[in-house]
This record gives sequence, structure tokens and C-alpha cells, in this order.
Amino acid sequence: MPARWAQWRPWYEARRDPTGLAPDPATTPEAVIQVYAARAVSWRGVLAVHTWIAVKPSGAGRYTRYEVLGFGVANGAPAVRVDRMGPDNYWFGARPQVVFDRRGPGVDAIIDNIRAAVARYPYPHQYRAWPGPNSNTFTAYIARQVPELGLDLPSNAVGKDFLAGGALFAAAPSGSGFQVSFYGLAGVLLAVDEGFELNLLGLNIGLDAVAPALKLPAIGRLGLHRLPRG
Repeated sequence: MPARWAQWRPWYEARRDPTGLAPDPATTPEAVIQVYAARAVSWRGVLAVHTWIAVKPSGAGRYTRYEVLGFGVANGAPAVRVDRMGPDNYWFGARPQVVFDRRGPGVDAIIDNIRAAVARYPYPHQYRAWPGPNSNTFTAYIARQVPELGLDLPSNAVGKDFLAGGALFAAAPSGSGFQVSFYGLAGVLLAVDEGFELNLLGLNIGLDAVAPALKLPAIGRLGLHRLPRG
């Protein structure tokens, strides 16, 4: 295939091979939890990232990947998908970033809690790109259900502020603060880990004072880089 044509291939033909970001189970016997974020598919990638969770219990020979996808939902496919791809694969051409990494003692119990939270997700057959419920609604829901994760999601994970059941008030995904949200369209979040975020029409602007950075719509974090928590 000519290089010029390769640059213009359809999104569904873009690379989805492993990146090597997930530790090899063959040499990593300890339990692992990782959360990934990659630019969303097609035009949505201009504004937002897609997030997912990968877990590996102690001694397991493989990961389990949990995420929500919109592909096929209108035709009866479930929104919650398990192991559609490997734990760290390119997301239709976009290289993912590890936003959370925890390993070792105590992680197996957290993995059990994550699996239970996945089973309780209230929108297993629903998907709406904006304002939610979408893939980031799912990841944020798991984080709120498992506060011991302390998961700080990217500010451009559009849909993370869509609260289950139309709730107006909830803990921040990190569990280190609180937020008010009106169907993911408008709201305020204040937390130790996330800092301050103002949500307008699903887009966030804010400030992280712990690791100084601005949070801007579409761009995401602009400032000091935060290492994946674990």
C-alpha cells in the first residue's frame, strides 16, 4: 500500500496492535491495575479521550480489559465490552497513555471490587457520545464505586461528569472531593487530586494546584505532568 494512501486509511483500518505499556504477565506475577486514555475515534478525538481499565490478578497469565463502546449498541450490542482488545493496544491509531498504575499487595482485593462495580454499572446497554453515558462515564462510575483507587481522570475525558441516575451531587472520581453536575452539561468539581474543574457543556476548564497545571477543553492538561498514581 502506498505511503500516501496509508495516511488516509479509514479509522476502522487504523492500527490496534499492542504498545507494550502493560507489564508482561510472564515476568510480572504481582497483581496489576492500569487505566488508559487515548484520543477518541474520528472527530471526537479533537475534543476528548477514550478511557478503559485493565486488571491482572496475582499469578494470572493474562489481563482483563473493561470498557464501554458505542459501536453496535443501536443494533443490540452491549455497551460494556470485555477483552475486545488487549490491555494496552493502540486505540484506532492513537497511542494510549497510562493514567493510573497500581501493583502489589492489596491490589487483588481492589480488582474484586472493580469487577463487582462493572456488574453494577447502570447503563450496560446504553451509549451516548455526549454528554453521556459513554466510555468515560463508565470509568468514572467504577472510580466512584471503588474510591480506594484514587483515580484522577483526564479533564478531557468528556462524559466523566455524567452522574448515574441523574444525580446532581457525587464524590469526585478520585474520592478526594466532591462535585455538582447537571447531567454532565454543567457543574463544578473540587477535590485534592483533581483540583478545581468547571464543566460547561461537557467541556472542562480548571486548575491543579498540587502539580501546577491548567486544564483546558480539548487540550487537557497543560503544565507539570502527573505520574500515574498507584
